[in-house]
Amino acid sequence: MDLLSDLPKLAARESEGHKGDYGHGLLIGGSRGMAGAISLAAQAALRSGIGLATVAVPERCVETVAGYCPVYMVAPLPDQDPGRISGESLPAIMKWSEKATVFALGPGLGQSDDLKELTSSLFTELPRPLVLDADGLNNLSARRTWYDLPSPAPRILTPHPGEMQRLSGISSADRSGQCQAAAELAKCFGGVIVLKGNRTLVTDGKCFYENQSGNPAMASGGSGDVLTGVITALIGQRLDAFRAAVLGVFLHGLAGDLAWKSLGGPAVLATDLIAFLPEAFKVHHAR
Repeated sequence: MDLLSDLPKLAARESEGHKGDYGHGLLIGGSRGMAGAISLAAQAALRSGIGLATVAVPERCVETVAGYCPVYMVAPLPDQDPGRISGESLPAIMKWSEKATVFALGPGLGQSDDLKELTSSLFTELPRPLVLDADGLNNLSARRTWYDLPSPAPRILTPHPGEMQRLSGISSADRSGQCQAAAELAKCFGGVIVLKGNRTLVTDGKCFYENQSGNPAMASGGSGDVLTGVITALIGQRLDAFRAAVLGVFLHGLAGDLAWKSLGGPAVLATDLIAFLPEAFKVHHAR
């Protein structure tokens, strides 16, 4: 087992660098009543240094998502009742691969037969790195042998134990069994699995990293959406999938540690994680 101990770092930015040098992420998700999740992911990507972020959401959610943040762009996708992205969105999303350098799918997405087909199609066809979280994973796991799907670019899956149970069939109560399954599945589909939890595990089936940052106060809604945005941004800044996932989980946890130290209390909100990301990058860079 190759256990990674040295944390990656982003390269220093060139004095003549511009937004196009640091990636363009298309983050796909949101639905009626769950529009905030994809906004959190996009805001986290921006705080983690991505050059451009576009949020692709159901058409009826555009104004809501746009109102959360003036910095990202918002793209409407065909939708269907009750306010979820429809399967007719595939051509529009594929068209974005001409502009975007990295994609994320899942926060607030919801589940439906259309979305199961859309998720499988994006997994197999999208010629750019793709980070999957939340309902991106739940829709993918509906296909029993999802790990046999081919993919033309890196795929990074970020399940919590419940989502990992659906992906692997291993009980969420069996942490060691899920860790073993994560390595086996990552090797099968040729990507990276980020198995979230206490001491989050990152593996591509050959290399392993067990995260040491983070704390119980981070166990609140939206925390995983923020992690999706951080990893997306790091891939946009040209870290490979495994190293982006490793650095992403560390910085995410470090932001949580800094927030808990500063704010106290039983819970750190997802918005607090985003607010403390710049300090987390600063602390890590100074090491």
